[in-house]
Amino acid sequence: MEPESVRTDRLGVLLDQFDQAREMAQVRLTGLGDAEYLWEPVPGCWSIRRRGEASTPRAFGPGEWLLDLGAPDIPASEYAEIARQAAGGMPVTKIAEDWGVGVERVEQVLAHTGVPEPDDTPVTTIAWRLGHLHFHLAGQWEWTFGERRREPKLLVDFSPSAAVAVERFWELIDRWRDSVGAVTDEQLDTVGFSQYPYSSDPDNPFIAVLSGTCLEFIHHMAEIALLRDLWRARRRS
Repeated sequence: MEPESVRTDRLGVLLDQFDQAREMAQVRLTGLGDAEYLWEPVPGCWSIRRRGEASTPRAFGPGEWLLDLGAPDIPASEYAEIARQAAGGMPVTKIAEDWGVGVERVEQVLAHTGVPEPDDTPVTTIAWRLGHLHFHLAGQWEWTFGERRREPKLLVDFSPSAAVAVERFWELIDRWRDSVGAVTDEQLDTVGFSQYPYSSDPDNPFIAVLSGTCLEFIHHMAEIALLRDLWRARRRS
């Protein structure tokens, strides 16, 4: 990016970051095939499954294919974030509500913060990562710029076709980017401008929501890129 084209306003910085991340992600998703998309590198992966074949207790989706989701819990990888939220004044009851767990589970996590714990976060397929990001962004758009009434878990018809999933995903990304690009400074500072129910969005100014969404996009796309690298290495070996 040329120096003269770099934006320094708050929204511009976030949009430039998102646009660059999207450009890199689009390159890394090019050529994704069905076998790679559904590849399970280890037993017990989370993925998308036909209705009736999902083994996770909260798998969801409106159609024939469901996105795996386990029982409510807080993985060890999120312990530091839970501690940060509590230190910042977020009530334990609110943290528990966000994660769908009991208060006693949050208190247990806070008591063990800093103590190494085995991380039982499941390994996931590319299909799962893309589906998770798609569902999250579709719900966030609906509860920010849409009618704010539809259940996020019923917004995405998950597909076993990599080409279909990728095409639908970029359509959503374009809609999200267009809507965010029109946000005003006042809306950036508005607490609860996003009412997305599966997050702390309603408690945060929208600029913090945008920053978090960009990080979510970047980290899931990085994981997808790594899975693609492993797939190629597997084929070579």
